[in-house]
Amino acid sequence: MKRRDFLSSVAALSLFASEASAAKARPKPAPAKKAATAAKGKKPAAGTARNVYRKRPASSPPPGPVVHTADDSVVEKPPIGTSASRLPPVKAPEPPSEWRTYEITTTVNLKASGGISRLWLPLPLNQDTLFQRTLGHSWEGNPGNSSMRRLPDGDLEVFQCEWRDGVDGKLQFKTVVTTADRHFDVTKRTVAPERNDILRRNLQASQLIPNDGLAFQLGERLIGRIKDPVAQAKMIYEWVVDNTTYDPSLPGGGTGDIRRQFINGQYGGRSADINGLFVSLCRAIGIPARCVYGLRVAQSRLFRSLGLAGDNATRGQHVRAEFYVPGYGWIPVDPSDVRRAIAIEGLSDRDSKLLSLKKILFGVWEMNWIAFNVGTDVTLPGQNAPIPFLLLPQLESPKGRFDGSDPAAIQYTISAKQVEI
Repeated sequence: MKRRDFLSSVAALSLFASEASAAKARPKPAPAKKAATAAKGKKPAAGTARNVYRKRPASSPPPGPVVHTADDSVVEKPPIGTSASRLPPVKAPEPPSEWRTYEITTTVNLKASGGISRLWLPLPLNQDTLFQRTLGHSWEGNPGNSSMRRLPDGDLEVFQCEWRDGVDGKLQFKTVVTTADRHFDVTKRTVAPERNDILRRNLQASQLIPNDGLAFQLGERLIGRIKDPVAQAKMIYEWVVDNTTYDPSLPGGGTGDIRRQFINGQYGGRSADINGLFVSLCRAIGIPARCVYGLRVAQSRLFRSLGLAGDNATRGQHVRAEFYVPGYGWIPVDPSDVRRAIAIEGLSDRDSKLLSLKKILFGVWEMNWIAFNVGTDVTLPGQNAPIPFLLLPQLESPKGRFDGSDPAAIQYTISAKQVEI
Protein backbone atom coordinates (compact mmCIF):
# COMPACT_ATOMS: atom_id res chain seq x y z
CA MET A 1 0.00 0.00 0.00
CA LYS A 2 1.35 3.45 -0.92
CA ARG A 3 1.83 6.03 1.76
CA ARG A 4 -0.90 8.29 0.40
CA ASP A 5 -3.35 5.36 0.36
CA PHE A 6 -2.62 4.58 3.97
CA LEU A 7 -3.01 8.20 5.01
CA SER A 8 -6.35 8.42 3.26
CA SER A 9 -7.43 5.24 5.04
CA VAL A 10 -6.54 6.69 8.40
CA ALA A 11 -8.39 9.87 7.50
CA ALA A 12 -11.48 7.77 6.82
CA LEU A 13 -11.34 6.71 10.43
CA SER A 14 -11.35 10.27 11.70
CA LEU A 15 -13.60 9.33 14.60
CA PHE A 16 -10.68 7.44 16.08
CA ALA A 17 -8.79 10.71 16.54
CA SER A 18 -11.06 11.84 19.39
CA GLU A 19 -8.94 9.93 21.88
CA ALA A 20 -5.77 11.82 21.04
CA SER A 21 -7.41 15.26 20.92
CA ALA A 22 -9.29 14.69 24.17
CA ALA A 23 -6.10 13.59 25.89
CA LYS A 24 -4.35 16.82 24.86
CA ALA A 25 -7.26 19.01 25.96
CA ARG A 26 -7.59 17.43 29.37
CA PRO A 27 -5.71 19.35 32.09
CA LYS A 28 -2.86 17.61 33.81
CA PRO A 29 -3.76 16.23 37.25
CA ALA A 30 -2.05 17.53 40.32
CA PRO A 31 1.07 15.49 41.14
CA ALA A 32 0.34 12.58 43.43
CA LYS A 33 2.01 12.33 46.79
CA LYS A 34 5.18 10.35 46.79
CA ALA A 35 4.51 6.74 47.73
CA ALA A 36 6.20 5.26 50.72
CA THR A 37 8.92 2.74 50.06
CA ALA A 38 8.42 -0.93 50.79
CA ALA A 39 9.31 -2.24 54.22
CA LYS A 40 13.00 -2.85 54.62
CA GLY A 41 14.69 -5.98 55.83
CA LYS A 42 12.01 -8.37 54.62
CA LYS A 43 12.24 -10.03 51.26
CA PRO A 44 8.89 -10.44 49.44
CA ALA A 45 7.63 -13.97 49.13
CA ALA A 46 7.70 -15.73 45.77
CA GLY A 47 4.86 -14.63 43.53
CA THR A 48 4.53 -11.18 45.15
CA ALA A 49 3.98 -8.35 42.70
CA ARG A 50 6.64 -5.65 42.37
CA ASN A 51 4.34 -2.62 42.15
CA VAL A 52 3.93 -2.30 45.93
CA TYR A 53 2.93 1.05 47.39
CA ARG A 54 1.36 2.62 50.49
CA LYS A 55 -0.68 5.60 51.47
CA ARG A 56 0.44 7.87 54.31
CA PRO A 57 -2.57 8.80 56.44
CA ALA A 58 -2.00 11.82 58.66
CA SER A 59 -2.92 10.24 61.97
CA SER A 60 -2.82 6.46 61.53
CA PRO A 61 -0.09 3.95 60.82
CA PRO A 62 0.36 3.07 57.14
CA PRO A 63 -1.63 0.02 55.99
CA GLY A 64 -0.02 -3.01 54.38
CA PRO A 65 1.02 -2.88 50.74
CA VAL A 66 -1.57 -3.37 48.00
CA VAL A 67 -0.52 -6.20 45.72
CA HIS A 68 -2.26 -6.74 42.40
CA THR A 69 -2.61 -10.28 41.18
CA ALA A 70 -5.38 -12.27 39.51
CA ASP A 71 -6.75 -12.95 43.00
CA ASP A 72 -6.51 -9.32 44.19
CA SER A 73 -7.23 -7.18 41.16
CA VAL A 74 -7.21 -3.48 40.34
CA VAL A 75 -11.00 -3.69 40.38
CA GLU A 76 -11.01 -4.58 44.08
CA LYS A 77 -8.25 -2.15 45.13
CA PRO A 78 -7.67 0.51 42.47
CA PRO A 79 -4.35 2.35 42.84
CA ILE A 80 -4.87 5.84 44.28
CA GLY A 81 -4.40 8.61 41.72
CA THR A 82 -4.60 6.37 38.64
CA SER A 83 -7.16 5.97 35.87
CA ALA A 84 -8.99 3.38 38.00
CA SER A 85 -9.63 5.84 40.85
CA ARG A 86 -9.31 9.35 39.37
CA LEU A 87 -12.47 9.15 37.28
CA PRO A 88 -13.73 11.70 34.76
CA PRO A 89 -17.30 13.06 34.97
CA VAL A 90 -20.02 10.54 34.22
CA LYS A 91 -21.31 10.77 30.63
CA ALA A 92 -23.92 8.54 29.08
CA PRO A 93 -22.53 6.56 26.13
CA GLU A 94 -23.43 8.08 22.78
CA PRO A 95 -24.46 5.65 20.04
CA PRO A 96 -22.37 5.90 16.87
CA SER A 97 -23.88 7.70 13.89
CA GLU A 98 -22.39 5.54 11.13
CA TRP A 99 -23.43 1.89 10.92
CA ARG A 100 -22.81 -0.73 8.23
CA THR A 101 -25.00 -3.82 7.81
CA TYR A 102 -23.77 -7.23 6.66
CA GLU A 103 -25.50 -10.43 5.64
CA ILE A 104 -23.44 -13.50 6.55
CA THR A 105 -24.44 -16.80 4.92
CA THR A 106 -23.04 -20.15 6.07
CA THR A 107 -23.65 -23.07 3.69
CA VAL A 108 -23.00 -26.64 4.89
CA ASN A 109 -23.04 -29.87 2.84
CA LEU A 110 -22.43 -33.17 4.61
CA LYS A 111 -22.27 -36.69 3.19
CA ALA A 112 -24.26 -39.41 4.93
CA SER A 113 -22.04 -40.91 7.63
CA GLY A 114 -23.79 -44.13 8.64
CA GLY A 115 -25.31 -42.60 11.77
CA ILE A 116 -26.54 -39.38 13.32
CA SER A 117 -24.51 -36.25 12.51
CA ARG A 118 -24.70 -33.19 14.78
CA LEU A 119 -23.54 -29.69 13.84
CA TRP A 120 -22.94 -26.57 15.93
CA LEU A 121 -22.38 -23.07 14.52
CA PRO A 122 -21.24 -20.03 16.55
CA LEU A 123 -23.65 -17.09 16.34
CA PRO A 124 -22.98 -13.34 16.73
CA LEU A 125 -23.30 -11.64 20.12
CA ASN A 126 -26.80 -12.09 21.51
CA GLN A 127 -26.77 -8.71 23.31
CA ASP A 128 -26.68 -5.32 21.60
CA THR A 129 -23.60 -3.18 22.16
CA LEU A 130 -22.46 0.26 21.00
CA PHE A 131 -20.50 -1.41 18.21
CA GLN A 132 -22.64 -4.38 17.11
CA ARG A 133 -26.30 -5.38 16.88
CA THR A 134 -27.73 -8.64 15.57
CA LEU A 135 -30.84 -7.96 13.47
CA GLY A 136 -32.00 -11.51 12.77
CA HIS A 137 -31.37 -15.12 11.72
CA SER A 138 -32.97 -17.44 9.18
CA TRP A 139 -32.16 -20.91 7.91
CA GLU A 140 -33.30 -23.57 5.48
CA GLY A 141 -32.21 -27.12 4.67
CA ASN A 142 -33.04 -30.69 5.66
CA PRO A 143 -31.91 -31.20 9.30
CA GLY A 144 -34.23 -33.40 11.36
CA ASN A 145 -33.90 -31.15 14.40
CA SER A 146 -32.61 -27.59 14.65
CA SER A 147 -32.63 -24.86 17.30
CA MET A 148 -30.77 -21.87 18.68
CA ARG A 149 -29.34 -22.34 22.14
CA ARG A 150 -27.89 -19.84 24.58
CA LEU A 151 -25.40 -21.34 26.99
CA PRO A 152 -26.16 -20.87 30.71
CA ASP A 153 -23.35 -18.39 31.43
CA GLY A 154 -24.63 -16.12 28.64
CA ASP A 155 -21.22 -15.84 26.99
CA LEU A 156 -22.34 -17.33 23.70
CA GLU A 157 -25.22 -18.52 21.59
CA VAL A 158 -25.09 -21.42 19.13
CA PHE A 159 -27.19 -22.93 16.36
CA GLN A 160 -27.39 -26.72 16.59
CA CYS A 161 -28.95 -29.25 14.26
CA GLU A 162 -28.73 -32.94 13.40
CA TRP A 163 -29.33 -35.30 10.50
CA ARG A 164 -30.56 -38.88 10.67
CA ASP A 165 -28.68 -41.92 9.37
CA GLY A 166 -28.47 -42.11 5.60
CA VAL A 167 -29.26 -38.43 4.94
CA ASP A 168 -26.94 -36.09 3.08
CA GLY A 169 -27.00 -32.95 5.22
CA LYS A 170 -27.79 -29.56 3.69
CA LEU A 171 -28.04 -26.25 5.53
CA GLN A 172 -28.00 -22.57 4.67
CA PHE A 173 -27.92 -20.24 7.66
CA LYS A 174 -28.19 -16.45 7.28
CA THR A 175 -27.49 -13.75 9.84
CA VAL A 176 -27.88 -9.99 9.47
CA VAL A 177 -25.59 -7.89 11.67
CA THR A 178 -24.96 -4.15 11.82
CA THR A 179 -21.68 -2.72 13.14
CA ALA A 180 -20.04 0.60 13.96
CA ASP A 181 -16.35 1.35 14.47
CA ARG A 182 -15.34 1.14 18.11
CA HIS A 183 -12.81 3.30 19.90
CA PHE A 184 -11.73 4.08 23.45
CA ASP A 185 -12.36 7.65 24.57
CA VAL A 186 -10.46 8.76 27.70
CA THR A 187 -12.91 11.63 28.29
CA LYS A 188 -15.88 9.33 28.98
CA ARG A 189 -16.73 6.70 31.52
CA THR A 190 -19.48 4.13 31.45
CA VAL A 191 -22.63 4.82 33.43
CA ALA A 192 -22.80 1.36 35.00
CA PRO A 193 -19.83 -0.82 36.00
CA GLU A 194 -19.52 -4.37 34.73
CA ARG A 195 -21.05 -7.17 36.81
CA ASN A 196 -18.72 -8.55 39.46
CA ASP A 197 -19.20 -12.16 38.35
CA ILE A 198 -18.12 -11.26 34.80
CA LEU A 199 -15.03 -9.44 36.07
CA ARG A 200 -14.07 -12.36 38.32
CA ARG A 201 -14.50 -14.79 35.43
CA ASN A 202 -12.16 -12.71 33.29
CA LEU A 203 -9.46 -12.78 35.96
CA GLN A 204 -9.47 -16.57 36.21
CA ALA A 205 -7.30 -19.03 34.33
CA SER A 206 -8.76 -21.34 31.68
CA GLN A 207 -7.54 -24.56 30.07
CA LEU A 208 -5.12 -22.73 27.79
CA ILE A 209 -4.77 -19.26 29.35
CA PRO A 210 -2.82 -19.18 32.67
CA ASN A 211 -2.83 -16.30 35.17
CA ASP A 212 0.00 -17.34 37.48
CA GLY A 213 3.48 -18.85 37.41
CA LEU A 214 5.43 -17.78 34.35
CA ALA A 215 2.61 -15.46 33.25
CA PHE A 216 2.72 -13.58 36.55
CA GLN A 217 6.50 -13.41 36.58
CA LEU A 218 6.62 -11.93 33.08
CA GLY A 219 3.72 -9.55 33.73
CA GLU A 220 5.31 -8.31 36.96
CA ARG A 221 8.61 -7.69 35.16
CA LEU A 222 6.93 -5.80 32.32
CA ILE A 223 4.94 -3.32 34.42
CA GLY A 224 7.74 -2.62 36.91
CA ARG A 225 6.68 0.39 39.02
CA ILE A 226 3.81 1.45 36.72
CA LYS A 227 0.60 1.74 38.78
CA ASP A 228 -1.95 3.04 36.29
CA PRO A 229 -3.94 0.08 34.81
CA VAL A 230 -4.25 1.66 31.34
CA ALA A 231 -0.49 2.28 31.25
CA GLN A 232 0.15 -1.25 32.48
CA ALA A 233 -2.01 -2.70 29.70
CA LYS A 234 -0.29 -0.44 27.16
CA MET A 235 3.11 -1.76 28.28
CA ILE A 236 1.89 -5.35 27.88
CA TYR A 237 0.39 -4.54 24.46
CA GLU A 238 3.67 -3.08 23.20
CA TRP A 239 5.68 -6.02 24.53
CA VAL A 240 3.35 -8.51 22.81
CA VAL A 241 3.62 -6.59 19.52
CA ASP A 242 7.42 -6.47 19.75
CA ASN A 243 8.03 -10.06 20.88
CA THR A 244 5.62 -12.27 18.92
CA THR A 245 5.54 -13.61 15.38
CA TYR A 246 2.50 -14.17 13.17
CA ASP A 247 2.15 -17.54 11.40
CA PRO A 248 -0.45 -17.34 8.59
CA SER A 249 -0.06 -21.07 7.85
CA LEU A 250 -1.97 -22.11 10.99
CA PRO A 251 -5.67 -22.97 10.53
CA GLY A 252 -8.49 -20.86 11.96
CA GLY A 253 -7.35 -18.43 14.61
CA GLY A 254 -4.62 -20.74 15.91
CA THR A 255 -4.65 -23.07 18.90
CA GLY A 256 -4.81 -20.43 21.64
CA ASP A 257 -2.46 -22.53 23.80
CA ILE A 258 -0.79 -19.81 25.88
CA ARG A 259 0.58 -22.25 28.47
CA ARG A 260 2.74 -23.90 25.83
CA GLN A 261 4.08 -20.52 24.73
CA PHE A 262 5.30 -19.77 28.25
CA ILE A 263 6.83 -23.23 28.65
CA ASN A 264 8.65 -23.08 25.30
CA GLY A 265 9.58 -19.41 25.59
CA GLN A 266 8.40 -18.90 21.99
CA TYR A 267 5.56 -16.44 21.55
CA GLY A 268 3.17 -16.08 18.63
CA GLY A 269 0.98 -17.98 16.20
CA ARG A 270 -2.28 -16.55 14.96
CA SER A 271 -4.85 -14.25 16.55
CA ALA A 272 -6.00 -16.62 19.33
CA ASP A 273 -2.34 -17.14 20.28
CA ILE A 274 -1.12 -13.53 20.17
CA ASN A 275 -4.17 -11.84 21.65
CA GLY A 276 -4.55 -14.71 24.13
CA LEU A 277 -1.03 -13.92 25.35
CA PHE A 278 -2.08 -10.32 25.99
CA VAL A 279 -5.12 -11.55 27.93
CA SER A 280 -3.02 -13.94 30.02
CA LEU A 281 -0.52 -11.24 31.06
CA CYS A 282 -3.30 -8.79 31.94
CA ARG A 283 -5.10 -11.33 34.11
CA ALA A 284 -1.86 -12.27 35.83
CA ILE A 285 -1.34 -8.69 37.12
CA GLY A 286 -4.97 -8.24 38.16
CA ILE A 287 -6.53 -6.57 35.10
CA PRO A 288 -9.70 -8.31 33.82
CA ALA A 289 -9.23 -9.22 30.16
CA ARG A 290 -10.79 -11.54 27.60
CA CYS A 291 -10.55 -12.79 24.03
CA VAL A 292 -13.44 -11.99 21.69
CA TYR A 293 -13.95 -14.61 18.97
CA GLY A 294 -15.33 -13.49 15.63
CA LEU A 295 -15.19 -13.25 11.84
CA ARG A 296 -13.94 -10.71 9.28
CA VAL A 297 -16.81 -9.70 6.99
CA ALA A 298 -15.50 -6.85 4.79
CA GLN A 299 -12.45 -5.08 3.42
CA SER A 300 -10.24 -3.02 5.75
CA ARG A 301 -9.67 0.72 5.38
CA LEU A 302 -6.33 0.38 7.17
CA PHE A 303 -4.48 -2.45 5.43
CA ARG A 304 -5.62 -4.90 2.80
CA SER A 305 -4.38 -7.83 4.88
CA LEU A 306 -6.69 -6.85 7.78
CA GLY A 307 -9.89 -7.52 5.86
CA LEU A 308 -11.48 -9.69 3.18
CA ALA A 309 -10.44 -9.47 -0.46
CA GLY A 310 -14.00 -10.25 -1.60
CA ASP A 311 -17.19 -11.85 -0.26
CA ASN A 312 -15.57 -15.16 0.79
CA ALA A 313 -15.27 -15.23 4.60
CA THR A 314 -14.78 -19.01 4.97
CA ARG A 315 -11.27 -18.49 6.35
CA GLY A 316 -11.95 -15.08 7.89
CA GLN A 317 -11.99 -16.20 11.55
CA HIS A 318 -10.21 -13.70 13.78
CA VAL A 319 -9.84 -13.27 17.55
CA ARG A 320 -9.56 -9.86 19.22
CA ALA A 321 -9.02 -8.82 22.85
CA GLU A 322 -10.23 -6.28 25.39
CA PHE A 323 -9.36 -5.34 28.98
CA TYR A 324 -11.37 -3.67 31.73
CA VAL A 325 -10.59 -0.56 33.76
CA PRO A 326 -13.08 0.77 36.36
CA GLY A 327 -14.82 3.88 35.09
CA TYR A 328 -13.91 3.27 31.46
CA GLY A 329 -15.30 -0.19 30.85
CA TRP A 330 -13.93 -2.62 28.27
CA ILE A 331 -11.12 -1.18 26.15
CA PRO A 332 -10.52 -2.84 22.72
CA VAL A 333 -7.06 -3.85 21.49
CA ASP A 334 -5.65 -6.03 18.70
CA PRO A 335 -1.87 -6.66 18.87
CA SER A 336 -2.32 -9.67 16.58
CA ASP A 337 -3.34 -7.52 13.63
CA VAL A 338 -0.20 -5.42 14.06
CA ARG A 339 1.87 -8.59 13.71
CA ARG A 340 -0.31 -9.76 10.79
CA ALA A 341 0.34 -6.51 8.91
CA ILE A 342 4.08 -6.89 9.54
CA ALA A 343 4.08 -10.50 8.26
CA ILE A 344 1.85 -10.07 5.20
CA GLU A 345 2.52 -6.45 4.18
CA GLY A 346 6.28 -6.78 4.74
CA LEU A 347 6.54 -3.70 6.97
CA SER A 348 9.76 -2.82 8.74
CA ASP A 349 9.83 -1.98 12.44
CA ARG A 350 10.51 1.71 11.70
CA ASP A 351 7.90 2.11 8.98
CA SER A 352 5.69 5.14 9.73
CA LYS A 353 2.63 3.18 8.60
CA LEU A 354 3.40 0.49 11.16
CA LEU A 355 3.88 3.03 13.96
CA SER A 356 0.50 4.57 13.13
CA LEU A 357 -1.20 1.17 13.05
CA LYS A 358 0.35 0.23 16.40
CA LYS A 359 -1.13 3.36 17.98
CA ILE A 360 -4.54 2.88 16.38
CA LEU A 361 -5.03 -0.75 17.44
CA PHE A 362 -4.62 0.08 21.12
CA GLY A 363 -8.16 1.30 21.74
CA VAL A 364 -9.70 0.79 18.29
CA TRP A 365 -11.60 -1.95 16.50
CA GLU A 366 -12.36 -1.33 12.84
CA MET A 367 -15.69 -3.10 12.62
CA ASN A 368 -15.26 -4.87 9.30
CA TRP A 369 -15.51 -7.81 11.70
CA ILE A 370 -18.32 -9.28 13.80
CA ALA A 371 -17.99 -10.67 17.32
CA PHE A 372 -19.31 -14.17 18.03
CA ASN A 373 -18.69 -14.66 21.73
CA VAL A 374 -16.28 -14.33 24.66
CA GLY A 375 -16.68 -17.89 25.94
CA THR A 376 -13.82 -20.16 27.05
CA ASP A 377 -13.88 -23.82 28.08
CA VAL A 378 -17.18 -24.17 26.22
CA THR A 379 -19.40 -27.21 26.71
CA LEU A 380 -21.69 -27.46 23.69
CA PRO A 381 -25.33 -28.54 24.17
CA GLY A 382 -25.49 -32.31 24.33
CA GLN A 383 -21.76 -32.68 24.99
CA ASN A 384 -19.77 -33.45 28.15
CA ALA A 385 -16.18 -32.50 27.33
CA PRO A 386 -15.49 -28.75 26.93
CA ILE A 387 -13.59 -27.22 24.03
CA PRO A 388 -11.20 -24.29 24.68
CA PHE A 389 -13.28 -21.83 22.60
CA LEU A 390 -15.90 -21.77 19.84
CA LEU A 391 -14.75 -20.05 16.66
CA LEU A 392 -15.26 -22.67 13.92
CA PRO A 393 -18.19 -24.95 13.06
CA GLN A 394 -18.17 -28.16 15.09
CA LEU A 395 -19.31 -31.57 13.82
CA GLU A 396 -19.94 -34.88 15.59
CA SER A 397 -20.55 -37.98 13.50
CA PRO A 398 -19.87 -41.73 13.77
CA LYS A 399 -16.43 -40.94 12.34
CA GLY A 400 -15.52 -38.67 15.30
CA ARG A 401 -15.41 -35.02 16.34
CA PHE A 402 -14.23 -32.38 13.84
CA ASP A 403 -14.04 -28.63 13.51
CA GLY A 404 -14.01 -26.32 10.54
CA SER A 405 -10.22 -26.40 10.26
CA ASP A 406 -10.55 -29.73 8.39
CA PRO A 407 -12.19 -29.00 4.99
CA ALA A 408 -12.53 -32.71 4.24
CA ALA A 409 -14.59 -33.35 7.39
CA ILE A 410 -16.93 -30.34 7.18
CA GLN A 411 -17.70 -29.02 3.72
CA TYR A 412 -18.85 -25.48 4.37
CA THR A 413 -18.50 -21.96 3.01
CA ILE A 414 -19.18 -18.55 4.56
CA SER A 415 -20.00 -15.50 2.46
CA ALA A 416 -20.40 -11.94 3.71
CA LYS A 417 -21.74 -8.92 1.87
CA GLN A 418 -22.75 -5.41 2.86
CA VAL A 419 -26.47 -4.70 2.45
CA GLU A 420 -28.74 -1.68 2.78
CA ILE A 421 -31.71 -1.80 5.12
